[in-house]
Amino acid sequence: MSKLLSKDRIIARPGFNRWLVPPASIAIHLCIGSVYAWSIFNPALIRVFGVVTPAADDWSLSNVVWIFTVAIVFLGLAAAFAGKWLEDVGPRTVGVVAAICWGGGFLIGGLGIALHQLWLIYLGYGVIGGCGLGLGYVSPVSTLIRWFPDRRGMATGMAIMGFGGGAMIAAPLKDWLIKIFYSAPEYLGTLAEVNLITEAGRRFAQFAGQLREVTVIGPNDVANMIIPGPEGVYLVNTGTVGVAQAFVVLGVIYFLVMMIAAFSYRLPAPGWKPEGWSPPDDAQRAKKMISSHDVDIDEALKTPQFYQLWIVLCFNVTAGIGVLSVARTMMTEIFGTTLPELVDGAFAATYVVMISVFNMLGRFFWASTSDYIGRRTTYWIFFALGIALYVSIPYTAYQVSVSPAVLWLIYFYAVTMIIFTMYGGGFATIPAYLADIFGTRYVGGIHGRLLTAWSTAGVLGPLAITSLRDSASASAINDLAATVDPVAFQAAFGAGVSQLQTLVEQNTVTIANLMEIAPVGTINPTSSLYNTTMYLMAALLAIALLSNAFMRPVDAKHHL
Repeated sequence: MSKLLSKDRIIARPGFNRWLVPPASIAIHLCIGSVYAWSIFNPALIRVFGVVTPAADDWSLSNVVWIFTVAIVFLGLAAAFAGKWLEDVGPRTVGVVAAICWGGGFLIGGLGIALHQLWLIYLGYGVIGGCGLGLGYVSPVSTLIRWFPDRRGMATGMAIMGFGGGAMIAAPLKDWLIKIFYSAPEYLGTLAEVNLITEAGRRFAQFAGQLREVTVIGPNDVANMIIPGPEGVYLVNTGTVGVAQAFVVLGVIYFLVMMIAAFSYRLPAPGWKPEGWSPPDDAQRAKKMISSHDVDIDEALKTPQFYQLWIVLCFNVTAGIGVLSVARTMMTEIFGTTLPELVDGAFAATYVVMISVFNMLGRFFWASTSDYIGRRTTYWIFFALGIALYVSIPYTAYQVSVSPAVLWLIYFYAVTMIIFTMYGGGFATIPAYLADIFGTRYVGGIHGRLLTAWSTAGVLGPLAITSLRDSASASAINDLAATVDPVAFQAAFGAGVSQLQTLVEQNTVTIANLMEIAPVGTINPTSSLYNTTMYLMAALLAIALLSNAFMRPVDAKHHL
């Protein structure tokens, strides 16, 4: 087995067509890139017991978003380790281990959902699956740079394009699998037909001679159901949301595809170069800041350029990854209440797919463009334009809340798609940037070390967006409750305003059902929940812009 997976076994023979290598790289990245469609799982994971709406014992959005965060953290940590290991054992070995970890992580995560053990999902999808992400991510990048020294940006763009496009396939596939295995809970009747009792913030009703916990679906909740059903009262812990079964099927599919791709890898023979190609001259190198020298992996950590690029990658990713982790939820919350006839569950799922499309296209477009305008100039565009776009989103959210119009939806859609092209482009361009600054000899290992910036961003982005959103949500609920008639509040929730905090903790009181009893003319605050986050992301991009602006060639004392 060690011989079958060895680096020497995959050296290409003379005359090998280098264009046969990208499909294997893209296939692995398409599989692991499905992590970008994580937000498709969110609505199901927070309804495992309630099914139609979250029940008191269901996980919160913050609980499940952190699974995505843990996966990204371990992606960076595994990549930092695998980068140097990859240079020793070759991409086939790394690709096989990645397939085992990523596919196995889904299977363990599915078991955790079935048993309702959150730690098992963190261990399976987050830790083990995250290691599979990191291993699968680095295995093709340095390989393609060696096969395409004449088009470094395009080469990394091809590989990493697959990662961005993974969600394009995964989003509809995940949504379809969840709906295939979905089973609605027991329906007890309309709110007027069922006598409800509220105890410790939970709602109960008599069923088969027993007092059973229930959830209530109001008119504002129907659009958020996985499969729309009638308004009324549903029995908790009946039916199935279908997400555990989806995890198992996906794990098997990804394992098989990644194993086939890993065995398709080939490496160029020592000294190989494309026919008719000659390296750029000194003038061309100086213009685009391309080094003709190599820097060792460990020596690269002693240069300021490594940490400047670390900041560039970290803050560019932070700005995008937080939005990615809640993309479907954000679209529904900002526009689902103001334009419900357009923005339903299907629209939000399509939005996630389009994020993947533009993320994928941006990776190839911007990385290829950087071959002509240079990496440093490319990042100038990312950060200057990104700041302007992030700052404009809160204004859009405010306008749609006071004057709902399709124009604001179109603008928001366009702005976020441009942002995600640059987010993906940043990932695809960074390996070529590293090769320009540190040389190509150890670019795989240096790239792996730099991906710890992704791990950091995987914590910062979701942490920022969920904590700031939760804070904004709590403030909005308190403000709305203060405007509601206490008698109407008591009638709606079976408890007084004095028990507001308990009712919120048990998912009995939400912004959606408070708006049903709020005074006429009250502006729904849901669309403004992400405003503070957008300003923070713009500030981070400003720091990254400065880091890129001060980039200079590596001092000669660090060269091999």
